[in-house]
Amino acid sequence: MKLIVIFNHLSKFNLPMNKTFIATVLLLTVSFSVFAQLKTPSEFIPNYGKQISYYHQVEDYFNYLTEQSQSIKKQKYGATNEQRDLNVYYISTPENLANLEQIRNNNLASIGLSDKKNRAVEDKIIVWLSFNVHGNEFAGTESALTVAYELLNPSNEAAKQWLKNTIVILDPCINPDGYSRYGNWLREVTGKKTHPGLYDREHMEVWPGGRYNHYLFDLNRDWAWQTQIESQQRIKLYNQWMPQVHTDVHEMSYNSPYFFPPAAEPLHEFIEQYQKDFYNVLGKNISEKFDKQNWMYTTRERFDLFYPSYGDTYPTYNGAVGLTLEQGGIGAGREVTMENGANVTIKDRLTHHATAVLTVVESAASQKDVLLKGFRDFHTNARIKAKGVYNTYVLKSNPKLEQLTEMLKKNDIEFAYADASATGSGFHYQTKKNESFKIEPNDLIIKADQPRSVLAQVLFEPNQKLNDSLSYDITAWALPLAYGAEGYAVKNTLQIKTKATIDITPKTVPASVYAFYVPWNSRISAQVVSLLHQAGIKVRSAMKKAVFGTVAVEPGGLIISRGDNPKIADFEKTVSDIVKIKTDYSFITTGFSTNSKDIGGENFTLLKAPKILMLSGKGVVSTEFGATWYYLDETISYPVSIVETSNFSRVKLYNYNTLILSDGSYDLSEDQKKQIDEWIKNGGKVIAMSNAISLFQDRAGYALSLFASKEDKEKSEKEDSETELKKRFLDFEGSERRGISGSIPGAIIENKLDKTYPMAFGLGNTYFSLKTNERSFSLLKNAINVAYIPKDYVSYGFVGNDIKKKLNETVSFAVDKRGDGVVIYMMDNPLFRGFWENGILLFSNSLFLVN
Repeated sequence: MKLIVIFNHLSKFNLPMNKTFIATVLLLTVSFSVFAQLKTPSEFIPNYGKQISYYHQVEDYFNYLTEQSQSIKKQKYGATNEQRDLNVYYISTPENLANLEQIRNNNLASIGLSDKKNRAVEDKIIVWLSFNVHGNEFAGTESALTVAYELLNPSNEAAKQWLKNTIVILDPCINPDGYSRYGNWLREVTGKKTHPGLYDREHMEVWPGGRYNHYLFDLNRDWAWQTQIESQQRIKLYNQWMPQVHTDVHEMSYNSPYFFPPAAEPLHEFIEQYQKDFYNVLGKNISEKFDKQNWMYTTRERFDLFYPSYGDTYPTYNGAVGLTLEQGGIGAGREVTMENGANVTIKDRLTHHATAVLTVVESAASQKDVLLKGFRDFHTNARIKAKGVYNTYVLKSNPKLEQLTEMLKKNDIEFAYADASATGSGFHYQTKKNESFKIEPNDLIIKADQPRSVLAQVLFEPNQKLNDSLSYDITAWALPLAYGAEGYAVKNTLQIKTKATIDITPKTVPASVYAFYVPWNSRISAQVVSLLHQAGIKVRSAMKKAVFGTVAVEPGGLIISRGDNPKIADFEKTVSDIVKIKTDYSFITTGFSTNSKDIGGENFTLLKAPKILMLSGKGVVSTEFGATWYYLDETISYPVSIVETSNFSRVKLYNYNTLILSDGSYDLSEDQKKQIDEWIKNGGKVIAMSNAISLFQDRAGYALSLFASKEDKEKSEKEDSETELKKRFLDFEGSERRGISGSIPGAIIENKLDKTYPMAFGLGNTYFSLKTNERSFSLLKNAINVAYIPKDYVSYGFVGNDIKKKLNETVSFAVDKRGDGVVIYMMDNPLFRGFWENGILLFSNSLFLVN
């Protein structure tokens, strides 16, 4: 019928209709027919909306869409640790997709990030949609299929209008490894019938769960730090586009109503009015859609915009309107009965998401001009005048800055190194005082006047204004403290000669070397000792400073001598090939020191290669375990045996000399505890982190106790009792806010160091710990208190009034020597989220230097 109509129409123009012409018309007609009959997700994927889709089914559907429609284009931007593809899909009109690269360049040019402006191509608004950063929040990815279909559906006239001026970048699954882990489990434990009651295994996800990526990192907290491969690849592409709107699609507890903007307080002070205005537009537009369906929702609760490494805040600090959408669904499986008696299904969850996400696209398209102007002004104005108090940040030269500059590069934040000397005055991060200081060659300089001005200031601004203490995450992240580098924030723009890189003079290895020296001052030092141990090369560590001619060996410094390694035939080449990754290594030509610290003496301890066992499984905090696993597997590439706690009885502990217990509640029997006790006495080392230290608390033979004396305990109990009595007269309404006076959601706390002990080597004069729990212990008796919080300590971020005074003179890291072995107590996790660089060195000290 379609062919007859077309031919009759063409005959009016007396056009020649030869065989080629007829074949072309036929092809176009067939193509039109295919486009018009685009399959829905339900028609393509069996049980869509009833069962979780396999990741390959998600990819198959998107491949189908790209084959059938001219309005979608695929780009693979990377792969996960488990080798699953990471893909985005560009959705717009065919005309816009044909000009995609020029639209991208025009957008970057408008904010000073490109010089490839083409005025013949009209400006478009760019909307980035991210789904399923948490793998077990799977309704996000399911909804992405419906969103894509609706945007491409030939009969959806509204979507066609949106896409005329909009580029949608759709990432259907940020975390394929977590999504697949959860999906495979859910498929395995479910049958044909749903079980909406709570007491079925499909509502009881097993350890470690699907929320996290391969290394059990929370990718939604990794946007700025980019420790994980998924984050690194995604944000590289994100920064090549710089969208005006970014939507992060999540799920939360299944009893919760849907959440959409506006966000809750605290809102960071750098968030601009145009961003807040669009949050209000979204709230109004989405609520109208939800009201028509009588769907429950909430706004302005819980989900704030402060911590910079979220999927909503990171885009916001890059000028976009970053937002979170949250659907109740975690723990729901395929269907669950909520506390109000209603059932929520996969179909419900994905439908709510699709409705909200499509409303975001619709709203952004309607607000195109306003959003583009706000976005461009955001970047332009920040360069004219810094949003914060400070215009320049100076970090004194430090080997750990190598890792900091790598992080800055990942975020496209500009930096330079001083190439001259000068004096300056500014806020000193370590003391929180204004001080004069000297700028010297190779000091790191970050200026606010740069394209990523706002993001740079958010990451370096020392005093973030927290306008509401009910924060969803950590409240401080000052990078100089995280990286253990002395830093200053300066109000004016420094006029000093700079250079792009630090010059490194290549080393020529002498024909004969008595020993190699590797300074102990960064994670690279730990990588070196890891490689040496794995190569079977003996290595020593300095306990005190030693001087050999022009070479000064600082405490912790590694010595690899020919005398300790007589069986290495080509000693110079073998060792130099390993240590060359640490560019500040040097050679020693004699074992005779000028300060009575000879290499063969007691100052240089022969290090034992760790043989590591780490426990995992039920009771262990997934992310904290993951941070340790990632450190061992990726940061230092060192072998570790991982055993489920439930299988611990099968382990022959004497095959190991190091036991790592990440944060968690370990359900060990008394016999198993006694086995560990005996193993420690015979030379074993335990590294216990956060709540794992409870295994040793108040146990005979161990130093770990909350209170140093009976009097301290009685005093604390009396204070707590008096506080409880006073609470009787308080109203209920303020209970939540009063509760935070005893909390510390994540703050930076000053610690004094015992610099003479190996666990403190390389950390500097003071260690700033990222404290994320309220646990506090008096300084331990009969133990080495390596790092403790002094009286009147310096802190950054929110610390509740009640806990603030309790932290005075409490220990953060301690070593308990028992027999020939040791227990290392870590009240805080130095590997938290993998970005606390000085913590990485502290953990490395514990692993390699504490014997």
